[in-house]
Formats: sequence, structure tokens, C-alpha cells
Amino acid sequence: MVFLKKKSLHENNIYKFDIKDKVTKSVTDFYKIKPFPDYKLGDNKATLLSNGDKNYLASNFKKFLGFKKKVLEVGCGTGQLSIYFSIGTNNEIVGLDPTIESLNLASSFSIENNIQNVKFVNADIFDDVLEDEYFDFIWCNGVLHHTKNPYEGFKIILKSLKNDGYILIGLYNKIGRVRTIIRKYIYKIFGKKAVMLMDPVLRNLKSDSPEQIDSWIRDQYIHPVESLHTFDEVLQWFKKNNVEFVSSIPQSHFDFQNTENLFEKQKPGNFLTRLFNQILMIFNYLGSDGGLFVFIGKKNE
Repeated sequence: MVFLKKKSLHENNIYKFDIKDKVTKSVTDFYKIKPFPDYKLGDNKATLLSNGDKNYLASNFKKFLGFKKKVLEVGCGTGQLSIYFSIGTNNEIVGLDPTIESLNLASSFSIENNIQNVKFVNADIFDDVLEDEYFDFIWCNGVLHHTKNPYEGFKIILKSLKNDGYILIGLYNKIGRVRTIIRKYIYKIFGKKAVMLMDPVLRNLKSDSPEQIDSWIRDQYIHPVESLHTFDEVLQWFKKNNVEFVSSIPQSHFDFQNTENLFEKQKPGNFLTRLFNQILMIFNYLGSDGGLFVFIGKKNE
């Protein structure tokens, strides 16, 4: 396939590579028990489109994509976002994930719903199987902190991005994830019932399928590989790899703007403004949802 630089086995809309790394295998073994985020009973193309449109980050990303673009989602899991990005467009979407059980669900859903502009790759990020400078946009949200070396993973996926292309990465914040870290200890001591009362995401999932509840608990509280990061760390990643800072969630400065365009150029702020905004995460919805922060950059020549 044109977006791959290594030969693979192709089956059921999935391009398959062997997973050899021990750390990656520990992650795939973890997710194959409860693929994340999994599907609800009754999910179809309409429900995925509706849910995606309600998601501020995903819907704004999709609007900015436009048409006839090549888009890579790294760590696509069970494929909801990749499929959402493909619905109603002529964009070429590729979802990469090392867990074949997750991709089987994603592929089955896309085939059953006749979604033809999305493909899936079962591979380890570190095996570098994707063609260089192929994609216009890369989405890698909530993934690199579950790898053996997040910075090296960032550099590898960046190779697949065209010059002037955009990359979105989301990572657990070293400060903003404090509430979840506390809940982790409570989960270890008191179990599922305690975090069901304390975790806002779980409270909202109560009326949904128990599979999604179990998937969220496993992903947030008992994941075998997890690292924490800061704004300044990611800015250094960008600087070392000639990536221009575009914007962040939360914003990195004090000149707060209510903009619907995530790709509108923002100020990177300074160390103190970035530190303050990371501390604020503890007390707002970002801290409630696990302390994930997002940086968007533009790759320069």
C-alpha cells in the first residue's frame, strides 16, 4: 500500500505487522482483554457522527481538515475517531494501533457500515512502517505516554508528516493528572465502587454499557505503561524537530481567547504562564477527565 514503506499481510481491511517489542506487547496484552474505548450496543454511523460532532476537539479538527487530505490517527484503538474523520469526506484516513483485537472491532464496524475511505495498520510505532512525508495531518491523542519512549515515538511518527503539515499530540500532564493519581490509590485500596463515585467520566457512563465502564477503569487506573509530561517538555520536542507551536489546550498564556479555530496561532507564553495553566488543570474539567493536555504544531522544512 502506498502509505506503507514495508510489506505487510493484508486481511479484513487491516495491514498487519508482527509486534515484537516487550513493552508494546505488555500494552497489547492489556488492551486485548478490554479493547478501548469499545463500542456501545446499537452504535452505528449516525451515532458515531453525532458523538464526534459533540466533541470539541474532534469536531474542530475535522472541520479544519477539509477535503482530499491524508490523515493518520496514531493509537486509534477501536477506531471511532478514525471512522468519524472519514464519514462524509473524501479524505484518506489511516488508523494505526498495535492491538489487533481493537482493530478487528474497528474494521468490522467500517465494513458493516460501508465506510470505504479508512484503512487500519496493526503495528508498533517504533517499527517505523509508514511512508515518510505522506500525511497532511497526524492525530496522536492519549497515546505516546503509553509507550516505552514517548519522545522517540514522537520523532518517528513526525517522519510521516509532510512539511507544512499539522500534528496534534495529547499527553498526561505531570501536574494536571494529580486527581487521577489520587484516585488510582483509592482504587487499589477500595476498588471499583469507590472510583465510580469519584470519577466524573464514570458517573456519566453509568447508563451506558458496562464494557465501556470497565475499559475506562482499566485505561485510567491499572494501565501497565504510563508517563507524565509538561508543556515545556513538549515545546522542547517541537523546537528540536523544527515544529512550530500553533496552539494548546489549555492555552499556554494569560491572553485567554474563546476561539473555535484550534489551528489559529496562539502565544506560547512563558514558563510562569505555562506553569499556572497546568496547575489550573487540577481544578477544572481537564483534571477531572484525567489531566490530558493537547499541543498542536506545524512541521517546517
